[in-house]
Amino acid sequence: METGPGPTAAPEHEVRQPDRGEVSRNGEAPGAHRGAYLGFVAHEVRNPLSTALWSAELLARMPATERGGARGEKLSAMCLRSLARVRQLVEDHFLCERLDVAGLPFRPEPLDVRELLEAIVARRPPGSPTIELRIAGLVAVEADRILLERTLDALASLAGREGAPVIVDAATEEAVVRVTFSGHPGTWELLEDPRKGSPGEPRGRALAGPLARRATAALRGALRVEEGAFVLALPAPAYTPRAP
Repeated sequence: METGPGPTAAPEHEVRQPDRGEVSRNGEAPGAHRGAYLGFVAHEVRNPLSTALWSAELLARMPATERGGARGEKLSAMCLRSLARVRQLVEDHFLCERLDVAGLPFRPEPLDVRELLEAIVARRPPGSPTIELRIAGLVAVEADRILLERTLDALASLAGREGAPVIVDAATEEAVVRVTFSGHPGTWELLEDPRKGSPGEPRGRALAGPLARRATAALRGALRVEEGAFVLALPAPAYTPRAP
């Protein structure tokens, strides 16, 4: 399954709100799917935010001498983890929203896939799943830098669920670049919008799949799940930049 017909054609997938009075094919009332999605996002944000507030309140009530002790350090770490999770959820959610309304300017340019992935690996927090890059030579794509970075990061996060080590392969095949993320077995359902009651994600990456799906369509690419691996296909540039 894929988000679009191919990396050189406009994507068929279009996110839109149902018309007034429209009923979906499964019989849902107008806006029911959208409401279920927003309910999930609200729940995912509320839980870690509540934990962060509770931790901060406890720290504020503790004597200064205890605040620097083992208990204070534990509460501080808990607060920071929760806030980092909220930040990630909010960033992913609003990027999805902007992509839905075509509210992002795109600046396509030739990009080195390995260079982008190395930057993503360098920014990952301690304790993140390992990412092994198996990319021989220069593999370039034509894409918007920021959006491609967010897409690659989201797919690496999906492949690294439950701490699984991630392997990323990239190669050019007939003017199309295929980037494969192997790790924890994936399914197409992980790329679909979650609904209220869908399982959460402890790292704050519950919207990584929906983000990757939307961003791939905006990049005029294709996204598939092949034998449990996520495969991103994007157009190669008209000319290839020289390797450093």
